[in-house]
Amino acid sequence: MAKAPKIVISHRLHEDGMKVLEDAGAEVVIVGSGEPADMLPYLKDADGVIIRIGSIDKATMEQCPNLKAIGRPGVGVDSVDVKGATELGIPVVIAPGANTRSVAEHAMAMIFACAKNMLVCDHEMRKGNFGIRSEYKAYELYGKTLGLIGCGHIGKILAELATGIGMKVLVYDPFLKQETVEEWGYGYRADMKDILKEADAISVHTPLTPATKNMIDEPELKLMKPTGILVNCARGGIINEAALCKALKENWIQAAATDVVVHEPIRVDDPLFQLDNIIVTPHMAGQTKEAASGVATLAAEGVLAVIRGEKWDKVCNPDAYNHGRWQK
Repeated sequence: MAKAPKIVISHRLHEDGMKVLEDAGAEVVIVGSGEPADMLPYLKDADGVIIRIGSIDKATMEQCPNLKAIGRPGVGVDSVDVKGATELGIPVVIAPGANTRSVAEHAMAMIFACAKNMLVCDHEMRKGNFGIRSEYKAYELYGKTLGLIGCGHIGKILAELATGIGMKVLVYDPFLKQETVEEWGYGYRADMKDILKEADAISVHTPLTPATKNMIDEPELKLMKPTGILVNCARGGIINEAALCKALKENWIQAAATDVVVHEPIRVDDPLFQLDNIIVTPHMAGQTKEAASGVATLAAEGVLAVIRGEKWDKVCNPDAYNHGRWQK
């Protein structure tokens, strides 16, 4: 009888994902931490690992001779040493598309909340300031311009939501051709600076890479309109947080909203929390019931498939299958 696969999980998955593992008869260990040092004692004889929050490097992988698969319930893999995993022949399973609509809707909700000045008004109402209604900072989104920095699956759905309420859409994405964007009915800008200057609301949808780290810094923020809104539901670090704090404090822009920060979980004394014109949510854009179920299920199914020796297609490093361990 085949030995049950051992799978280590940083944090408990949505119940639908846990059920997939349970039905497969897997031995599951939930660490409650995604720190490599905390996971390592359990990983040394594990067949797979699923990391909800946390990271894993090549040095850790090298101490785990049985490790066959790394799972991420989502698409962000900046916390995984993908190069190291590929060199070791370990596929990194992702869950593309499962939380796409959830993230797009979250970004749209943030744009609405900022445009309507809802956070400030809520705080002031709780203090008895009914007169906040007469500041007239709220504005309509109809006829305004949404600028997308990155227009993959999430950006495209957000563009559809925005056009549905009468917004114009501009796209900056070096991986898209101008004719493709224009066929979709949106404006194309080859220079990100043009998006920053022209758009009323800007939403970031790029991965965090060395090229995109601090991509929006003081010079870029100064290009935005004073009534501008900046939203980030992608990754912390794409926008320089110190520069963003300065821009909000000195009213270079009207408001911002972020679902992601550089250091997660964020500290309660973080400078962002000293500002009343920013909305901060706990990396939850992709954590709706539907999305959490979808990403957990895909991650669990993919990790189990890879452990069984199947070449699962939803991996971010298909070159891992070229490793000698896959040729046996």
